[in-house]
Amino acid sequence: MRNVKFITSLCLVVLVLLACSPGGEQGSSGAAASFAKDHNQAGVKDDVSDPNILQIALGSPDHTTLVAGVVATHLENVLVGAGPLTVFAPTNAAFTKLPPGTLESLLKPENLSKLATIITSHASPGTFMGEGLKDGMQLYMATGQYVDVKVTDEGTFVNGSKILATIDATNGVVHVIDDVFLIAAG
Repeated sequence: MRNVKFITSLCLVVLVLLACSPGGEQGSSGAAASFAKDHNQAGVKDDVSDPNILQIALGSPDHTTLVAGVVATHLENVLVGAGPLTVFAPTNAAFTKLPPGTLESLLKPENLSKLATIITSHASPGTFMGEGLKDGMQLYMATGQYVDVKVTDEGTFVNGSKILATIDATNGVVHVIDDVFLIAAG
């Protein structure tokens, strides 16, 4: 199987909720099983087929904060759709770079639409593999904005964030990044 990598206080909240749920402590496979039980089509478990974008995120211990944000904003079904979709997935460490209190504020019910916009600003319709990301191109994002692509000897950067890894999915591609795009935060 493939090694995969896929928002900080939110992560803590999710971990606390999981730890307090019946059945006690759960690892990433326990979280995936719990997710499958509670999320209809987005939660279908399939250990035979190659993973879709949501399954990659659910299986990644480095993307629990992003997954919690996706769940809080009810965007799961977007990530299991037919695609194609390119997702720039910030790691948990990327969310720790946000100003203190940002995640807590975004998790308030009155701010969930802003959180959904931020998460959506990390997705682009179409599949853009590494070789498809050319220096100087502007990539259209699902929020209607564009981000710049820069290719240097140090790697490929999208919206200033370096792509750390790329994982193929059945419905597109996931690029692991080390920053959160706040381009649509308003």
